[in-house]
Amino acid sequence: MNGCIRKSSSIFNSLKMSQEAAALQTCRNKSSAVETKPAIEGTRPEKPNAVSRCTWHLGVNPELNPHNNVKMNPSLLPPILPNILAAAGNTPMVQLNKIPLAEGVQCQVLGKCEFMSFGGSVKDRMGIRMIEEAERDGKLKPGYTVIEPTSGNTGVSVALVCAVKGYRCVIVMPQRMSQEKADMITGLGAEIVRTNGTSFEDDDSHFTVAKRLNKEIPNSIVLDQYTSSANGLEHYDSTAEEIWAQCGGNLSMVIAGSGTGGTLTGIGRKLKERDPNIKIIGVDPEGSLVALPDSLNVLRGKKHEVEGMGHDFTPTALDQNVVDAWFKCNDKDSFQMARRLIKEEGLLVGGSSGSIVAAALHCAKDLKPDEKCVVILPDSIRNYMSKFLSDGWMEERGYF
Repeated sequence: MNGCIRKSSSIFNSLKMSQEAAALQTCRNKSSAVETKPAIEGTRPEKPNAVSRCTWHLGVNPELNPHNNVKMNPSLLPPILPNILAAAGNTPMVQLNKIPLAEGVQCQVLGKCEFMSFGGSVKDRMGIRMIEEAERDGKLKPGYTVIEPTSGNTGVSVALVCAVKGYRCVIVMPQRMSQEKADMITGLGAEIVRTNGTSFEDDDSHFTVAKRLNKEIPNSIVLDQYTSSANGLEHYDSTAEEIWAQCGGNLSMVIAGSGTGGTLTGIGRKLKERDPNIKIIGVDPEGSLVALPDSLNVLRGKKHEVEGMGHDFTPTALDQNVVDAWFKCNDKDSFQMARRLIKEEGLLVGGSSGSIVAAALHCAKDLKPDEKCVVILPDSIRNYMSKFLSDGWMEERGYF
C-alpha cells in the first residue's frame, strides 16, 4: 500500500517512436537486399474476383455440408431491447496479461470495461439514473431543457438519453476537452457551449455558465453530476454488484479514477460493506487537489491533459472515507500506458485508463498470484483520436 501514496515514475520500457522508426528502416534495408523466395504453395492470395470453390448449395446433404453448423444457444442471447438505454451496465471484465507480466505484477489484474458501454463510458449508468430520478421527482417534464456541466463523457451520455427521450439538451464543456467529444454531443442533437475558465468559481467556468443558463432558459434543469446523489447510488447499486459477482466475491483491490467521485464512492461503499478488507485506491492527476493527504498535491494548479479526472476542489459526490490510498499520476505515464493497453492488450481505452493501470502496477505489486485487482477502464479511445493516439501530438508534448 505504501507504493500507492506517491507520485508515479516512468516505469515503462516502451521504445521511443524514433527508435522504432530507425529499427524498421534498418529491417527494410536488410530485406531489400535478400533474394525474394517463392510463396509457400497454397498461401498466395487469389484475385478478389476469383470463382468461389465453396460447394455449399441449398438442400446440400448434411453429411457433405462444408459448413460446421455450430448451433447457437438462444438462451445465451440478450432479448430485443425497447431502446438503447436498456443496454446500460453489465460490462465485461477482462484479464490483462502482457502488461502485468512484463511489469512483475503477480496477481490477476482485471479490467472492468466501462468503455464498452453503449455511450462509450462509465458515465452512461449515471446519465440515465440522474434523468430518470428527475422525472420521477417531477423536476423534469416533457418540453423541459436539460443542462449539464461536464468534461465530456457525461455530456455524451446525457445528450444520448435526451435524444432517446425527446428533451432539449444543452451541454457546457471546457474548451480544452477533445473535439471528438464535442462532435458526438452535437451529433446527438444537443447544443454545446464551450468555456475557458480554469477555476470552478470563474465567471467563465462550465459550472458558472451552466447555472447562468439555468436562470436564462425557462423550464430548464441542471442535473449536476458533482452533487447528485444518483451518481454514487448508481455505482453502488449496479457497478459494484457486477464487480462482486464477476469476481465471485473474491477480490483484494479496486482502482478507479476520481472525476466527480461517484464511481469511487458507490463502488467503495458497497464493496466495503461486503468485505472491509478490500482496498479502494483513488487515482488523481498531478495538478489536481483531490488526493489525500494534501501533501501529495505538490504540483498545485499544474495543467494536466488527461481528461475526466482531477479538480481544484473536492466534489460533493466523493466520499473520501472509503478511499484507502491515493495515487498521483502524470500525463506522460498515463498516455504511454494507454497506448500500451491498446497495442499489447487490444483494449481501445482512453488516457485515464492509462492512469489507472499505471497505478495498479504500483499498488498491486505486493498482491499474491491468487488475488484479484480490478481496474475501472472508464472511456474509449474514440474520444481522443486526434490526441494521444497521434504520434505527432505525443511528440510535440515530449511524451515519447
